[in-house]
Amino acid sequence: MAAAWFTRSRNIADYLKRKTGFFFRPSPTSTVSGYSSRSRNSPTRLCSWRFESTIAQTLLDSDSDYDYSRLQNDDHQGLDFPGGRVMFTSEMQFIPGYPPHRVPCYHVLNNNGQPNMITSFEQVSKEIGVKMYSEMVTLQIMDTIFYEAQRQGRISFYLTSAGEEAIAIASAAALSPHDIVMPQYREPGVLLWRGFTLQEFANQCFGNKADYGKGRQMPIHYGSNKLNYFTVSSPIATQLPQAVGAAYSLKMDNKDACVVAYIGDGATSEGDFHASLNFAAVMEAPVVFLCRNNGWAISTPVSQQFRSDGIVVKGPAYGIQSIRVDGNDALAVYNAVHAARQMAVLEQRPILVEALTYRVGHHSTSDDSTKYRPVDEIKNWEMGQNPVNRFRKWVERIGWWNEEDESQLRSSVRKQLLQAIQVAEKMEKPPLADMFSDVYDVPPSILVEQEQQLRETIKRHPQDYPSDVPL
Repeated sequence: MAAAWFTRSRNIADYLKRKTGFFFRPSPTSTVSGYSSRSRNSPTRLCSWRFESTIAQTLLDSDSDYDYSRLQNDDHQGLDFPGGRVMFTSEMQFIPGYPPHRVPCYHVLNNNGQPNMITSFEQVSKEIGVKMYSEMVTLQIMDTIFYEAQRQGRISFYLTSAGEEAIAIASAAALSPHDIVMPQYREPGVLLWRGFTLQEFANQCFGNKADYGKGRQMPIHYGSNKLNYFTVSSPIATQLPQAVGAAYSLKMDNKDACVVAYIGDGATSEGDFHASLNFAAVMEAPVVFLCRNNGWAISTPVSQQFRSDGIVVKGPAYGIQSIRVDGNDALAVYNAVHAARQMAVLEQRPILVEALTYRVGHHSTSDDSTKYRPVDEIKNWEMGQNPVNRFRKWVERIGWWNEEDESQLRSSVRKQLLQAIQVAEKMEKPPLADMFSDVYDVPPSILVEQEQQLRETIKRHPQDYPSDVPL
C-alpha cells in the first residue's frame, strides 16, 4: 500500500516540478519497497522554491541527518523539535513577564557634549558632523515657521519633530542613498539629509501644482521617488509589511541596500507591527525597524500601551537582534543605525532599533499636549535633554563650530524658508482633473460620472469653491 502511494507521489512530484516549480522532498530513509519509521515521523514534504534561506537550509540538513532512534534513548533529556533540541527540566518554571533589570541604553554623549570614555563609537568626519548639526538646526527652524504658518491659517495641518531631531538626521547620515525609507510622519529630517529642498517641503505643505502628490495629500505627507523615500501614509504601521516585502525584493536582486522603516511607539500596538517582525525574521529580510519611543502615542502614554520593557524586548521574541539607543544622542543614533544597516545588508537579516526620546511638541497642530501631561515634564526634557544643544556642544568642543557659524546658519535658513513659503503660496493649485487621475489607466464609468457631477455643481455654485483651483 505504502509502495503504491509513494510511486504515485513521485509521478505527481515530477509533474509539479515541470509545470509549477514545486517539488517533493521525500525523507531520506523512505523507499519504494518499504515504509520506515523515519517516513512516519517525517512524511514526504511539499516545498516550493523561494530565495534560499541559509538558516532554514541548515535546519533542514540537520533534520535530515538526525538519527531518530536517539529519541527512544534520550527522551528523558530533551525533545527534538523544529528549530532545535529543547532540553527537559524537572523544575516547573514560568518565564518572567518583566526582567529584573531593564535593557540598557547605548549612549555616547552626555548632556554637556562630552563622550563617555568607555563607550566604543565610530568617529564621524568633520563634513558629516557639521552637516548633521546644520540639518538639525534647519529642521528646528522649519518646524517653527511651518507651525506658525498653520496657526495663521495659511496651511491646514502640521506636526513637528521637536525633541526628536537627532533620530531622523543621525539615522539618515548612517544610511546609503540607495537604502529605501518607509517613513511614518515624523521623519522629514531624513528627506532634508538626502537633499529635499525647502522649496519642495513648502510646495507639499501648500499643495500647489509643484507638489509631487498634486495636492491630494495632507501637509507633511512628503514623498520622493528620486530620494527613495516612500510617501507618508496617515494610517499607523501600514508601511511595515510593505517594508518587509521591499526588503525581500532587494535580497532577491542581490542589492547592496536595505529598507529602513520608521515608526513611533504607538505603532507597536498595531497588528501590522507584530506580523511584520515575524515576516521579516522568517524571510530573513534586510530591513531595519527604527522605533522612536517618545513616550506618547498622541495622548496615550506607553504605560497604557504595553507592560514589556519598552520595544527593544519585542525583537528577540521574533528572533530579531535588537538594540536600545539614546535617541537624544546624535552620535549614539548614528553608530547604532550604522551598525544595524551593516548587519542587515551583510548578514541579510532584520534588526530592531529602539530610540528613547521625548516628543517635546504637541502631537500635531490638532493637539494640545498640556491637557494630558505636565508642563514641567515637557520643559524638563526640552531644556535638560535637548538633542540639538547636546550635539552643538560636541561640535563646538572639537572646534568644528562657533557662534558666528551659528548666527549665519540660522539667518540663512530662515530667509530661504520664508522665500520658499512666499513662492509656494502664490503658485497655482493643481487642476481639478488631478483629483480623478493616476489611479486607473482607464477611469471607470462611476468615476467619470462623479467628475461630471462635481463640475456641474461648481458651475451652479461657483462662490462656494476656491477660485485658485483651475477647472
